[in-house]
Amino acid sequence: MEWGLVIAILTLVAGIIVLIWPKILNYIVAAFLIVTGILGIIANI
Repeated sequence: MEWGLVIAILTLVAGIIVLIWPKILNYIVAAFLIVTGILGIIANI
């Protein structure tokens, strides 16, 4: 599975959750940034 597809799926899920429960937006953004950062670090090791 390509990393771009993983990020696209995470983004889609985050968007759906934000529509259902807008207050969770901060947590989703934080989690997305953390996951993206970890994936970037792993890709460069």
